[in-house]
Amino acid sequence: MAYLGWGPGTMVLVASWCLTLNTMWQMIQLHECIPGTRFDRYIDLGRHAFGEKLGPWIVLPQQLIVQVGCDIVYMVTGGKCLKKFMEIACTSCKPIKLSYWMVMFGGIHFFLAQLPNFNSVAGVSLAAAVMSISYSTIAWVGCLSHGRAADVTYGYKQSSPAGSMFRVFNALGQSSFAFAGHAVLLEIQATIPSTPERPSTVPMWKGVMVAYFVKALCYFPVAMMGYWAFGQAVQDNVLLDLQRPAWLIASANLMVVVNVIGSYQVYAMPVFDMLERMMVKKWNFSQGLPLRLVVRSAYVAFTLFVGVTFPFFGDLLGFFGGFGFAPTSFFVSLKKFSNFLKQSNHLTYSSHIITSIFSIWSLIASTIGGFRNIITDSSDYKFYT
Repeated sequence: MAYLGWGPGTMVLVASWCLTLNTMWQMIQLHECIPGTRFDRYIDLGRHAFGEKLGPWIVLPQQLIVQVGCDIVYMVTGGKCLKKFMEIACTSCKPIKLSYWMVMFGGIHFFLAQLPNFNSVAGVSLAAAVMSISYSTIAWVGCLSHGRAADVTYGYKQSSPAGSMFRVFNALGQSSFAFAGHAVLLEIQATIPSTPERPSTVPMWKGVMVAYFVKALCYFPVAMMGYWAFGQAVQDNVLLDLQRPAWLIASANLMVVVNVIGSYQVYAMPVFDMLERMMVKKWNFSQGLPLRLVVRSAYVAFTLFVGVTFPFFGDLLGFFGGFGFAPTSFFVSLKKFSNFLKQSNHLTYSSHIITSIFSIWSLIASTIGGFRNIITDSSDYKFYT
């Protein structure tokens, strides 16, 4: 909002919500688009859309960019929020480096990663959803009670022409992918029983509608109230602008920690499944706890290492996300659904064209904006602070 303003910012958020919901519906329908066949994994749909040999090479790298990249960002975010919580809750305590907090946050996942499948992390995911609503509510209610800052201004953030262009592109890219979750959709739908009388598409679509309604409750009020209260000076994390009451802001940061714990597990579960199947198929390992312990602990250690080494990874995600989020959120579903259009009128050609244009714009915007952040933030960041 700070770089797009009231009109364009609101329009982009609404467009992102509507179009990603549209492609989410497409993905749900594609899960059982062939009678008697279920595409339980994203790579299975990729093989069907692009061919047995070409499909994995097109889909798998993009899916891994989204899932592994998000997990690294969650690792960094969890460490930062733990650090912020302790700084507020114990002002007399000796400060601890961010890298240590990230290690503490990562230690939680060494245990949670041993949960076998999506059904086993349902409780964690529910807690994450509740915490998301809670801290978002704290953020926008806090902005409302804070009122407008004395020197608030709603003009565009001032910077050099090149800086303004890159920031706008980054804002467009972030808005486009705020509602993306397509990379794990099919794996989640695979856990739902399906019969000819009651296909999995029915409860899955109901669940997605609830999830998108919750997302709207979280994102729209925070974006609008934060911009209303602080104008162009609002920070990316509006909780940093709200200093009082201290106990409430500390609680909100702790809620963010719980939220990213659940989100990490949701994005990591398909990666766990892929790695374990590869170990069993290619190297004849036996399924069971020993394999799960080694593979999943190694993955958690990898994401923790990258997060500690590159604590500005969230800005890198804007660059790599352009190559990951756009294809997983739009291109694959559009490619397969284009064949479905020849046999069905469920999706109009006009909406198909609009979504295609939006996906290309998202790809360009996030890539350019993220590239700018790589240059600036990587040179300015003080490691391990």
